[in-house]
Amino acid sequence: MSMFKRQPVVTPIGHGRAPVKAAPAGQGSGNMTAPVGSRARFVFVMAACSLCFGAITLRLVGVTALQPAGVVKSAGAAQKIRYKRPDLTDRNDIIMAKDLNKTSLYADSTKIIDVDEVVERLTAILPEIDPRRLRAKLAHKSKFIWIKRGLTPRQHARIFQLGLPGLEFERENSRVYPKGQIAAHILGHVNVDNKGTAGIEKYIDTIGLSNTDTLAPVRLSIDLRAQHAMREELIAAMKLYKAKAISAVVLDVHTGEVLAMSSLPDYDPNAPAKSLNKNTLNRMTAGVYELGSVFKAFTVAMALDVGAATLKSKYDARTAIKAASFKIDDFHAKRRILTVPEVFIYSSNIGAAKIALDVGMEQQKAFLKRIGLLTRLQTELPESRQPIFPKIWRPVNVMTIGYGHGLAVSPLQAASAAAALVNGGKLITPTFLKRSEAAALFSARQVLKPETSAKMRYLMRLNVTEGTARKADVPGYLVGGKTGTAEKATRYGYAKNKLLTSFMGTFPVNAPKYVILVVLDEPKGIEQTHGYATSGWNAAPVSAKIIARIAPMLGVLPVSNTAQPSSGAMLAAFEKEPR
Repeated sequence: MSMFKRQPVVTPIGHGRAPVKAAPAGQGSGNMTAPVGSRARFVFVMAACSLCFGAITLRLVGVTALQPAGVVKSAGAAQKIRYKRPDLTDRNDIIMAKDLNKTSLYADSTKIIDVDEVVERLTAILPEIDPRRLRAKLAHKSKFIWIKRGLTPRQHARIFQLGLPGLEFERENSRVYPKGQIAAHILGHVNVDNKGTAGIEKYIDTIGLSNTDTLAPVRLSIDLRAQHAMREELIAAMKLYKAKAISAVVLDVHTGEVLAMSSLPDYDPNAPAKSLNKNTLNRMTAGVYELGSVFKAFTVAMALDVGAATLKSKYDARTAIKAASFKIDDFHAKRRILTVPEVFIYSSNIGAAKIALDVGMEQQKAFLKRIGLLTRLQTELPESRQPIFPKIWRPVNVMTIGYGHGLAVSPLQAASAAAALVNGGKLITPTFLKRSEAAALFSARQVLKPETSAKMRYLMRLNVTEGTARKADVPGYLVGGKTGTAEKATRYGYAKNKLLTSFMGTFPVNAPKYVILVVLDEPKGIEQTHGYATSGWNAAPVSAKIIARIAPMLGVLPVSNTAQPSSGAMLAAFEKEPR
């Protein structure tokens, strides 16, 4: 009934007004003013409608604009959380990981009219979907059934054009890695719900940097130019030496920043399922290995630092050492008395074992713990392992650990300790985030005397100019380092035909800025190496190629041959440093 038709108006109880009488019949036509009661009711109804529409509007605003960041209601029965993630960039702000919006497909099976038609027409557009599994899923009455996450625009358009009831679309955040495999083990990856499950991606979830209102980019320590160059050299070397795997890292010795790190085989974080393959393990942080003779650098540094030896100390390497069922001998035996520098540059197992015995068991354990080789290395990457060392430390363990067997550590852990050998003796925990030298020094620990560090730089340079690492030399860049060849441990003992070769070095050695560690897993002897598979023939030259490419990128200027100090001049200068 129209509100404008004249009716008796009854005042609600309690209003205290007399009823308003209706106009006599025949009156109220033409321009006659509407009765007061009708006007009041009209105003009341309009006010009520305005309140209703206002409440609906406020509710819509609350559902959309005012709801918390990252939370969106699905069109189906369930609420879905879309995890929003910050961009990941290299140290020069080049994007390495980014969120993009993609469309996903789900079904409300309660609205589907013909399941067979839906299955037939969808699988024609999405052939990767198993028709039987899809039919079984749609047989269950549910308002929300995922069918396909991350449709391409073409797939979205074709499915939309089908116009089939019960098929709905959902906008989601999807992670993309525009550089592909280049830094897979550093970046890690996310799962189907955009949550981090490995690498830096998992780290930023752990500390609450994702799904927040303010998603500022996370700047990594990686230099993408150096990362790309290093990975290219590793790919070529793995093929050339027919290695099972290869890995490398470059560290800033003053900040602990990882400038480049790669482990091959790797995977594409855009297809994270392949990361489950055991061969794609991040060998730099998640693997532990007996690294062989590179450990002699730590043994010599230990002896010099505690005063058990000097550079002039001598050790008898004329005969092999017999200990229980073990025989310790040299690969290229000199069969004479060797000085400490000769033990280092000729990589004498006998000499290193005797140096370790002079230091003693307790001091050896204390030193290795001090430089971080007996505890798990913890960085932003969650993938790491505890070192493996003897539960009961015996004299034979002292000797074998002295030349690099019997203690297994992660390569990044060894590189971190090597940085302390050359940077003046400061142990700085590695980081994959960009940081300043001042911030690094705040948490650094002095683990070696500065003069010990100076002597180690001399020995490392001497080894490149006159010892086992001559193929690591790069004209103009003053490389120093130590080679290492270790027989791999198997359930049947050490395998002579399965080697782990490495080079641990620094450049420029007179004023170190960077440490490099390259590790090859089971390289083969080839024609170019005259059949040899030891580190001097593979790990050392690979390191030289990497340094030659990345040093200019990292701001290391070459010096002429005439300007390069000799090893003797370096030692003389180092010995004048204040103690």
